[in-house]
Amino acid sequence: MDSLTQLRKSTDYSFKYDKSVLECFENRHPNRDYWVKFNCPEFTSLCPITGQPDFATIYISYIPDLKMVESKSLKLYLFSFRNHGAFHEDCINIIMDDLIGLMQPRYIEVLGKFLPRGGLSIDPYCNHGKPETKFAEMADFRFKRHDLNPEDIDNR
Repeated sequence: MDSLTQLRKSTDYSFKYDKSVLECFENRHPNRDYWVKFNCPEFTSLCPITGQPDFATIYISYIPDLKMVESKSLKLYLFSFRNHGAFHEDCINIIMDDLIGLMQPRYIEVLGKFLPRGGLSIDPYCNHGKPETKFAEMADFRFKRHDLNPEDIDNR
């Protein structure tokens, strides 16, 4: 934990996309599978065409392997999208790719529930399981079934 720099200083918010703020630490329980979930109900980014703001709740769920993401650095990272121009689907895939690169989790999924603009909402979802493990099979299983049940829409 001594290597965590964001936690030990005053908050310096970035106003552009910056994956370098992400930090990780050693998983103290690598001998077992368990879920870590983050909900970010105040995510914002910009439409790359119009520059209009997009608002979403981002759900990140993962099963750690050897490393875990530090929560304050994740918050700063997600905040760095505030003035970043990217489509909804791009934001979700960028977040997942950056977290995979940072910590190589056994399994991860990222879901974005974006507020409607122009009468249409977009809810991109992606997931990844470590190749050649039971988590790759889990990713396939969850991907095929991720949106089969009707949901209550409560963020819009």
